[in-house]
Amino acid sequence: MSANSNNTNLNSGSVDGIVEAGERLARRPWPTTPIRSGIEVSFEFFPPATDTGAATLARCADELAPLGPNFVSVTYGAGGTTQDRTHQAVSRLARETELNVAGHLTCVGATKSQVGEVIDDYVAGGVSHIVALRGDAPEGQTDGTVSGGYADAADLVAGIRRRHDADGIEISVGAYPETHPKAASPQADLDNLKKKLDAGADRAITQFFFDTEVFLRFLERARAAGITAPIIPGIMPVTNFANITRFSSRCGTDIPDWMHDLFAGLDDAPEVHQLVSATVAAEQCRRLAEHGVTNFHFYTMNKPELTAATCRILGVKPAAKDLAKPESAPQLQQRQRVS
Repeated sequence: MSANSNNTNLNSGSVDGIVEAGERLARRPWPTTPIRSGIEVSFEFFPPATDTGAATLARCADELAPLGPNFVSVTYGAGGTTQDRTHQAVSRLARETELNVAGHLTCVGATKSQVGEVIDDYVAGGVSHIVALRGDAPEGQTDGTVSGGYADAADLVAGIRRRHDADGIEISVGAYPETHPKAASPQADLDNLKKKLDAGADRAITQFFFDTEVFLRFLERARAAGITAPIIPGIMPVTNFANITRFSSRCGTDIPDWMHDLFAGLDDAPEVHQLVSATVAAEQCRRLAEHGVTNFHFYTMNKPELTAATCRILGVKPAAKDLAKPESAPQLQQRQRVS
């Protein structure tokens, strides 16, 4: 069957499209163990660039909040290009929602004093969880360190832990199952992770990955190296396969061949694409859960539907009170008359 005929069937919205999705998914070896109870989740958003984007972020947070995430975070853009927008988004979420909000913080290109001011603003706004990262050097620079600044993420973590209010601050750091692109070696990258955790970080959140075995081998190496802190896998539901492919090539994430086959021809079939994406992400989490992983960090891309669908498959759903439909005006009037 040609790619064009595939698109025709999938676009029709007919049973053929669902059958095609089923056939694609059947090519994967499915686990049989039921998903264990006690799954916990957290969500990551990216900062909006426009008023429309801000409304999208607010809707995303609103739709995912009933799932009871441990925390939500807002990332920086490449090279720290969205720092101001990130800080604004974090402040707004902390102010307008009941979510536990984590603020991303990078130290590249900033003095210790400047970094301290950002932390002060976070704490003043009710944000007591920081995702501490070195960050990417600004475009055109090879290093990005400045005089009077922190040398790296481990130095940044140590600096936060020296604050007078450090006991009230949670710190998460980054981890890289497939090795950071700029690391000298996998061992050097693992040593750096241990430095960050030994400096006082509470947990590590990984870069997204698609090969479950890669994460499990990384976790085994980390434990063998004496790392005992939680390492939370980063899960990226595939919202757009072409974009994910480009992004993965920049951050060193490998996309298995079976995924290229699975998503081929789905660009113009959004409903089937979403079904396949949610199932693949849920399968990834399910296979990790078989090995004792119960905590997952979702990179939402500010598109809540896929993440919500994946969480539903995992058994993470709103509490009963959040599922209740709001009363209509006539129902409310009738109840008030009765009372």
